[in-house]
Amino acid sequence: MRLAFALLSILSTAGIVHASDDPAADYQKADRELNNTFKQIEHRLSDDPGGKSRLVHAQRAWIAFRDAECAFQSSGEDGGSAAPLVIAACRAALTSERADQLKTYLNCEEGDLACPVPSE
Repeated sequence: MRLAFALLSILSTAGIVHASDDPAADYQKADRELNNTFKQIEHRLSDDPGGKSRLVHAQRAWIAFRDAECAFQSSGEDGGSAAPLVIAACRAALTSERADQLKTYLNCEEGDLACPVPSE
């Protein structure tokens, strides 16, 4: 179990994720945040069916990437008792990063042509 704790303390695509007593709870929290942000963007795109479709397509592709990346990150523990912890920590980290990424679309500067989400 010490190995799992050590893995959780360093696991992240961006650098460091602090180990948690409950990485599954961390993932659920990050997932709720992501879903709330996604819904806000969907609402802003309600008058743009093409934009909304692209958002959904991008999100589905991102979910596939996240799940594949976390399966890869946990492959060193395949079949081991730490694998679910590694997967949960990975999903929490990547989901939190995605929520932050989507939040930037809600706060684009006026005239930002690279921002696909209209301001309120």
